[in-house]
Amino acid sequence: MSRLWLFLHLLGFVMWMGGGIATMFAGIAAKSEDRAGLGAVARAQAAVQRIVIGPGALLTVLSGLMLTFARGGMAGGSVWLMVMQGAGLVGALLTLFVAVPTASRLARLDPTGSEAAYFDELRNRQKVVGMVWGVLALLALVAGVMAR
Repeated sequence: MSRLWLFLHLLGFVMWMGGGIATMFAGIAAKSEDRAGLGAVARAQAAVQRIVIGPGALLTVLSGLMLTFARGGMAGGSVWLMVMQGAGLVGALLTLFVAVPTASRLARLDPTGSEAAYFDELRNRQKVVGMVWGVLALLALVAGVMAR
């Protein structure tokens, strides 16, 4: 059963990070778009956040909890294991409670109309939160490798 949880853990992590990298490159490519095109990019990024990144982060955390409980909790865990769990949990919480709702809100706004300033504010928030959870997820990945 532990192998199944480990598979789901890795699958969720790949979904989470892969979707994050995809939205990052879409955001970089959107720099050459005009204001009207930014709305379409924001809607596509929101879809990736809702369909791939959010479920991936949730699957990673849930399967990680199951792996932790299957191995007797935190007793006897290494420092690297605790770093992986802490960074992954904080990164996933940022993803689920800040990044995904912000992306959904951003997708509903018109980047050219009266909501342009709010659109830019949410877009900047999305960039910062995406960078933070991306760094935390990479830290969790490195710590997970070091824990093995």
